[in-house]
Amino acid sequence: MDELTYAIGDVHGCAGALESLLGLIAAHGAGRRRRLVFLGDYIDKGPESARAVAMVRALQEADPASVTCLMGNRESALLRAVHDPGRAAAWIATGGDRTLASYGVARIAELPAAALDWIAGLKTVHEDALRYYVHAGFRPGRRGIDPCVMARLWIREPFLSVEYDFGKHVLHGHTPCYAGRPDRHPYRTNLDTAPLRTGRLTAAVLDPTAAAPLAFLQSPGG
Repeated sequence: MDELTYAIGDVHGCAGALESLLGLIAAHGAGRRRRLVFLGDYIDKGPESARAVAMVRALQEADPASVTCLMGNRESALLRAVHDPGRAAAWIATGGDRTLASYGVARIAELPAAALDWIAGLKTVHEDALRYYVHAGFRPGRRGIDPCVMARLWIREPFLSVEYDFGKHVLHGHTPCYAGRPDRHPYRTNLDTAPLRTGRLTAAVLDPTAAAPLAFLQSPGG
């Protein structure tokens, strides 16, 4: 009963905000067992994608049983560009240029193979006894985990506008909350607080007594 789970929203290359948030989590959960669930979008748009990926990978490799890393649509877009060079321009134009710059390379083919292999191995959904964790969301109308991977990575509507009980509370990101506050609903909580714009990277604090977040931790705002 003393275990805490921290679900962490979209990082988008904001490694400084991630470093601050991890420090807050360490202080908040001191003396208790901790799990971390990252909801994806570690890369693109922000200036430090390489460092953000390295930080998250190091956490997972140090304690794989307690750190879960999900894929976001930005990681999916990168993988699609790797396998189909015709998609490279679109990925670069939507923030991928900053990912390349953070690795000190000019082309996708020059990205480190180890980082790409890690991204390719990311899951698109996770669950525990009370909650589902996913990057974007599920299609309403079907209880349980949506079998559509594209929906898990990319959906906005009708997921955002329909209050639907999927059977467990859904923790997600993907749609930025530019006010810098998580968006709470009866059946879901959106943790993408747009750290590049707001400076606030958010973690939901969860325990086994309730499905919805008990509290939130945030890196200091910009």
